[in-house]
Amino acid sequence: MDEETLQFYRGNAEAYARREITSRRARLTAFLAWLAPGASILELGCGAGGDTAEMLARGFAVRATDGSPEMADVASRRLGRRVETLLFEDLDKIEAYDAVWANACLLHVPRPELANVLARIWRALKPAGHFYASYKAGEVAGRDTLNRYYNYPSPDWLRATYAEAGGWNGLSIETGDVIGFDDKKASMLFVVAQKNG
Repeated sequence: MDEETLQFYRGNAEAYARREITSRRARLTAFLAWLAPGASILELGCGAGGDTAEMLARGFAVRATDGSPEMADVASRRLGRRVETLLFEDLDKIEAYDAVWANACLLHVPRPELANVLARIWRALKPAGHFYASYKAGEVAGRDTLNRYYNYPSPDWLRATYAEAGGWNGLSIETGDVIGFDDKKASMLFVVAQKNG
């Protein structure tokens, strides 16, 4: 994880948590429809815990994590349960989860490290497990106006990087726009993949 980006979230956890984001709810609902009732989900980069709350309310077994201890603390208070601090490179579980939800977090992984992180996620998934992640679209890595690092991938680059990280039965990429914490519109890539089973 890029240190300056991590420090941004550590220093802005409370302000970030006050944002109520509803635009991804339809994607979360569609993703959860793929899963069996009570399925185990690893959530990476849970932020303030909004998606976690939705998954728990629907009866899923969720391990919520965030790379920022401050953000994990905010989510813990919101949810009334412990949220772990976990850096992507420390994920070491093998075939432990039916699904991984990584909304707007892997987009901060430095390009040279993304294949390794995706491989860790692939290993953590059970066979035929589902995986969602979103990225800000682009061609080369860079920083936004808040000095946060983004890997800014293209669809072709993402497909190649996912293929390098493991075998997938299917991988779909949809596009759309969001308004970020910096109040700027960003073009997004929404990726859903299923581990080969």
